[in-house]
Parts: sequence; C-alpha cells; structure tokens
Amino acid sequence: MKREISLYIHIPFCRRRCNYCSFVSYGGRAEDIPAYVDSLKQELAFRAGGEHVRSIYFGGGTPSLLPEEQIDDILCTIRLLFTVNVDAEITIEANPGTVDARYLADIGASGVNRLSIGVQSFNDRELALLGRIHTAAEAKEAIRLARDTGFSNLNIDLIYSLPGQNIAGWQHTLEQAVELKPEHISLYALTLEEEAPLFQAIERGALPQTDPDLAADMYETAEQMLGKYGYSHYEISNWSKPGYECSHNLAYWHNLPYIGAGVAAHSCMDGHRFANTSDLDVYLNSFSYNKLPLHELDEAIGPELHLSETVILGLRLSEGIATDAIKSHFGIDILKRYGSEISELSDLGLVECINRRIRLTPRGRLLGNEVFRRFLP
Repeated sequence: MKREISLYIHIPFCRRRCNYCSFVSYGGRAEDIPAYVDSLKQELAFRAGGEHVRSIYFGGGTPSLLPEEQIDDILCTIRLLFTVNVDAEITIEANPGTVDARYLADIGASGVNRLSIGVQSFNDRELALLGRIHTAAEAKEAIRLARDTGFSNLNIDLIYSLPGQNIAGWQHTLEQAVELKPEHISLYALTLEEEAPLFQAIERGALPQTDPDLAADMYETAEQMLGKYGYSHYEISNWSKPGYECSHNLAYWHNLPYIGAGVAAHSCMDGHRFANTSDLDVYLNSFSYNKLPLHELDEAIGPELHLSETVILGLRLSEGIATDAIKSHFGIDILKRYGSEISELSDLGLVECINRRIRLTPRGRLLGNEVFRRFLP
C-alpha cells in the first residue's frame, strides 16, 4: 500500500518584500515565474513515487501572484504524478490586493478549497509599518470576494507585538477578524531577523522596542476573546472553528512524512530530511541540466532525534501527546524516558499529565521554548 504524504509547494515571488519578512522570497522577479513553474513540475516528477497526497499547501512568498492557469497547471501535474485523496485539503496563501473575483473562482474550480489570507492587521498604520501592499478595507474586500466565490474554509493570519502596538489596538484587530467569521485564525508574535528593515529601524531607535510582557498579555487576550467566539485553541499559534483545523499543518505537528518542492522547500521522508537551495538562480539553473537542485540541508534522522521531534511537535498541540501512542510507535515509556524533565516542568507549572496525555499548560504555551529544549537529544 502506498504511503500518505503532505505536499508543500513554495512560491517565492512577491511584489515587494515586507519590512519584517525573513522567508525566502524575491521581489521584482515576476518575469521568472514561467520558468519557475516549469522547474517545479520537473522537481515534482523527480520526487514522485506514486504516493497518496492528503494535503497540498502553496506557501510563499505570495502564491496568489501566479496566474490561475499556472496554479491549475501545477495541480494537474500533481494529479498525474501522485494519487490525490478525494478529500485532500488544498490551500493557497493569498494576499489582499492580488486577487479578484474571477481569480478566486478559477482557482476554486482548479481544486483549491482553502484560502489563507495574509491580513496581518486591520489597522492601516500598522500595515504601513509592516510594509504590506494592502489596506484594512482591501483585506475585508478580499474576504468578501472569497465568500462570494464559494470558499467556505478561510484562514486569516495576524501579527501581534508590533512596535507601538497596545492592547486596545490589538483587541480592535481581533474584533475586526471575528466579525468576518473565518473558520481559522493564525496569530504570530512579531519576530525579526537582523536583515529585516523593521529590525534595523528598532535598532537605530526610530521605532520602540517590542515588549515581551505586553506580547504575553496580547496572547492571553486573544485566547480569551477567540474562545468566547467559539474558536478552539488547538495549537500554540492556531485557533479554529470545530472541524476546521488545518490538516496540512497537523501533518507537521504529528511528525508525518512530507515532500516540499521549490526554492528552500523542505522534505522529510524515510528517516531523512533535506532542503533545497534558497538561491532562485541556482534552483532554476539546476533544471537546465535536468537534475535536482542542490541541498542546503541534508541529514539523517536517527531514533533519538525522531523521538525528540515527535514529542516537541506534539506538545505544540493543545491535546498534547498520548503516552500510549509513543509506547506503540517507539517502544518507549515516555514517563520513564523523560521522567525528570516532565517532573521538573510539572513543578514549574508548564506541563500537566492527565489521562495518560502530556500537554502544555496555559503558562507553558507562553514559555514553549523553555519546555521544548528539555526534550532535545
């Protein structure tokens, strides 16, 4: 029987890079999109082994910059090379300002059944600070168009802990989000790499430093507000209406196999993890010679690392990890294997053990990295 995988497709193109972005993306290179799509199709042909696909995720960058014909072309190629499950979740990240009604209708007809809309804020000042190309009104219009063209599974991405942001402003953005009734909401604290313009502005004093204590207050505010509106907090950064958890990301958190195609895309199969080059030109040139791109990461995942990652990823979920499932898969009693670590974390109020499940407490979700490092090999 063929195994099930998730499939990630990285689209690295943007109209311009945002001020906070640390993802592999390229602005001003739209002329390379046709060659890139051809390279993606070649890579998929190299990678395919007849697997069954449970989910497909177009991430970026800005995948919605690809014309609908190219999205359809990639999906047709995937269906030729793999067996796509009838109920497969097929997500595309879309930015307001890059989609219209016709585009949304066409990608829906191609099989895309979930949109992840990069709203980030419903405050125009904050959007300008982040370097986004849309306004709050345009974000709301994109969501309205998605509904009008038949999408019934929408995610909204929001960022908090912005320089100068306060609780009242964050509450207003959350209120604007829940009024639109998305099925899923992802919330991310602002994190910056040194090369990001926003990081540099903070370093030179042009913008205030972010406040970790205020960020924690914002996180707890979101927990309370979204819970009141019927959203289940099923993973550290993710909330959903019942039945609308992101299947693709759940595959990562359950440490299941996946294939990534495109610049900087990661794959994890058969106890082996690898990542493509993050250089767009190197990636495109590889397929001129009919060979796979260079790997920037290539590592074997031994039993200890596999156990460690399974525990850490599983603890991100609100349900935590089942000790019986770990015993069945690894032949290890996790309560003995990590007995001292679990005892210490329990005493600190960061984890709890209930009905043979280990999970983060609300405080543990705020201090997740403190928990996760205890389980590193």
